[in-house]
Amino acid sequence: MKVSFVGLGVMGFPMAGHLVKAGFEVSVFNRTQTKADLWAQTYQGIAASSLQECVADADVVLLCVGNDDDVRSMTTSQTGALQYMKSGAILVDHTTTSALLAEELSKACSEVEVRFMDAPVSGGQAGAENGVLTIMCGGEQDLFDELQPVFNAYGKSSVLMGVVGQGQRAKMVNQICIAGVLNGLSEGLILAEKSGLDISTLVDCLKNGAAGSWQMENRAVTMSQDKFDFGFAIDWMIKDLGFCLDEAQRQGIQLPLTEKSVQAYKELSLEGLGRMDTSVLMKAVEKESKL
Repeated sequence: MKVSFVGLGVMGFPMAGHLVKAGFEVSVFNRTQTKADLWAQTYQGIAASSLQECVADADVVLLCVGNDDDVRSMTTSQTGALQYMKSGAILVDHTTTSALLAEELSKACSEVEVRFMDAPVSGGQAGAENGVLTIMCGGEQDLFDELQPVFNAYGKSSVLMGVVGQGQRAKMVNQICIAGVLNGLSEGLILAEKSGLDISTLVDCLKNGAAGSWQMENRAVTMSQDKFDFGFAIDWMIKDLGFCLDEAQRQGIQLPLTEKSVQAYKELSLEGLGRMDTSVLMKAVEKESKL
């Protein structure tokens, strides 16, 4: 199986590398050619000089870029991958996008006899580097089954959530839960610090109980140390939570905590913290906590 990977950011770079380690023949494309060349040197793969070169012979094309417009540019534009992919090939979008874009891509793929699956991932940069991502998929069961050797290269878990678009909706729920956990964790840490509790000891005490979470285990100590330069930037979280609010509107519901979190992240971004990790939400919670 020939696999192409488009987009070599902090997630895509190691994900494509795991495919090489798993024995796939891998070609990559990145809009910054030097990044593709570095990847090829690191993993002994193929750095294509154009998108057409990268995807033309591929059985599977994997995409992990920034936002909806980036996805369209790389897929359905006049110079996008769908112009060059062979009939019967598979396009998998690992980008976190709107569910509507996933449905749009599925339709565009069917028109050129390409199969499609939306498959956003969770686990952050560390999960990508360690090959233990969670992959939330939308599409057909037989296609999901066919893609298991690919997903197993960089994923710890892949789950078929339903038809196209349901992978993206599952990712929305994931992001809502992260924001909610960080709100509660921030308030808890503020009280703990004011009360004189040792944070490392507190985390060791709580992490295996009902309050335990990935955020507690991986971010609580660094949050208490005022360190936020990790992984997933809040500018991307603002984008993701925006999809959540749009979907909620389509479903006729409100998400008050999510709305509050988006506003807090936007204010933090305006303060110059847009590239900080999502756990920097604690700074907004601290402001609110002061009497």
